[in-house]
Amino acid sequence: MELITRMRRLRENKILREMVSESDVKLKSLIQPLFIDESIDKRIRIESMPGIDRISISEAVKEAESIRKAGISSILLFGIPAHKDELAGSAWNDEGVIQRSVKLLKKETDMLIISDLCMCEYTSHGHCGVIKNSAILNDETLAIYQKIALSYARSGVDMIAPSGMMDGQVKAIRESLDDNGFKNIPIMAYSAKYESSLYAPFREAAESAPAFGDRSGYQMNYHNAKEALREVELDIKEGADIVMVKPALFYLDIIKMVKERFNVPVAAYNVSGEYSLVKAAAINGWIDEKRMINELLTSIKRAGADLIITYFAKQFAEMHIEQ
Repeated sequence: MELITRMRRLRENKILREMVSESDVKLKSLIQPLFIDESIDKRIRIESMPGIDRISISEAVKEAESIRKAGISSILLFGIPAHKDELAGSAWNDEGVIQRSVKLLKKETDMLIISDLCMCEYTSHGHCGVIKNSAILNDETLAIYQKIALSYARSGVDMIAPSGMMDGQVKAIRESLDDNGFKNIPIMAYSAKYESSLYAPFREAAESAPAFGDRSGYQMNYHNAKEALREVELDIKEGADIVMVKPALFYLDIIKMVKERFNVPVAAYNVSGEYSLVKAAAINGWIDEKRMINELLTSIKRAGADLIITYFAKQFAEMHIEQ
C-alpha cells in the first residue's frame, strides 16, 4: 500500500509547529520611524495613520524610551522643520530639528539612531532636490546631500539613510563622510525606491507632498524589476552598507531578487500606505489586526529582508510582551 505523505504531522502540535518555523520576525531586526516636528510642543495625531503622531523634540526621548522598553532598539528619524526654503537650508543647519533631536537622544538613550536624508520635508516645493525651471538638478542636489550628511554626522547619528533617489547619492555622501573623519558611519541606501501611491499618508505626516508634478522622474517605475537590481548594484559599488527596497508588501518579489543576488544586508520599508490599509480595515472590524500584523511582517521576512522598517514595530513588540 502506498503511504500518504502526512505533512500535517509537523503542524498539529503548537510547540512543534513553532520549532520548525522557517521565518521568524525578531524584534532586533525591526526599526520604528519617528516624525519629529520642530514647531510643536505637544503630540499631533496623524489622521491617515491611526496610532502614529508627530512629536516634539522634547518628547523624542520619552517616545524612544517607550519604544526601547517594548524591545525595539532602532529608530529612523524624519524631521519637520519650522522653516522651509527652496534649498532645504534647515536640513543642514547644525541646530536643525534632526540635529537637536539626535544630540538629545544620544545623550539620554542607548537607541541606534538612523536619520533619513532627503530634502522633501525641508523644501518649500516638496521635491527631493534642487529645482530649476521645474526640473530636478541631480548634481547640484548631491552637493546639498553632502552638507546634510556632514551635519547629521556631527550631531552623532549612528547611520545615515539617503532616500532622494538622485544618481550618485551614495558615492557623494560616502566621500564626504570619509573625507571629514566619519569613515565609520554606515549608509543604509534607499536603493530600489519606487514611485508609489502608498506614500500618501507619509506626505501628510511629514508635510512633504510636492507642490507640483510628482516624483516619477527620479523614483523608480513600478513596472520594472531588473532596474532595481541595477540600482542596488550601483549603490553597493558606491559604498552602501545596507540596501533597501521600498515599499515592501507590493514589492516582495524585488526583496527576494535583491537578497538572492547580493551578499549585503537587505532592508525593506513597510510604508505608511501599507500601515494605513491595515489600520483602516481593523478599525472597521474587517480583519483581525494582530494576526494581520504577524502575517504581514513574516511575509517581508520570508521574502528575504534582514531588517524591516515599519510603523508596526512598537505595536508588534508590545503584542509579544502580552504573549
